[in-house]
Amino acid sequence: MDSDVESDKKVVVLLVTEINPQSELFMQYVRDRIGCEVETLAPRDAVPAEDDIQRVVLLDADHVNEKDMYHWEESAASDSATLTLAAFNLADENQAVNLATTFRLQGVFYRRDSLALICKGIAKLINEELWMSRNLMTRLIRFYRRQQINAFRPANGLTHRELEILRLLGTGASNTEIAGQLFVSEHTVKSHLYNIFRKLKVRNRIQAMNWVRQNLGGAPLPPSSRSTSSDA
Repeated sequence: MDSDVESDKKVVVLLVTEINPQSELFMQYVRDRIGCEVETLAPRDAVPAEDDIQRVVLLDADHVNEKDMYHWEESAASDSATLTLAAFNLADENQAVNLATTFRLQGVFYRRDSLALICKGIAKLINEELWMSRNLMTRLIRFYRRQQINAFRPANGLTHRELEILRLLGTGASNTEIAGQLFVSEHTVKSHLYNIFRKLKVRNRIQAMNWVRQNLGGAPLPPSSRSTSSDA
């Protein structure tokens, strides 16, 4: 194993991408350089079951869409998960900022990165360190400072009930599940979603959650509360 790697756990580097000859060559290079197991999964394959294996997951931005990235992030957020997420094949730093402020990434790799540099970054991730440039980290710090200020401003006229629904959207709940938890009808949920999308100027659930992450960040959304009223 690469001398930069200090982990004593079993480590698997997991490349989430469309499998092709190029990805096979990359996998072999990482195996030879770092000395750990390397596997590939298609973007919509099932996330590996939780176990004692430490997995460094490289999400290929050319093939993994935002919906699939949310799927992986939810798995990584589990208390018993041993997944480290990194974005791979990014075009530039602007794309890196967009993804790093939307998902909990611990590393980013660009298309221009050499194979040797990528392996160095993977070794840092295995050691549970971040792999991001100083300039990117500076931009992220500025973003989160602005976000803290925005968190205490009115949220685009959203009502308490609409914020509740946004919180439940973030858990992946369906309209039926949201209706059940809030004791309202599915029709009421759909009406609230229509108003939420209109106020936030978004078109779907993923865009709505991106808005929450970008504008409210760590600010807690209202806790769920039992209510028999369908009013907002």
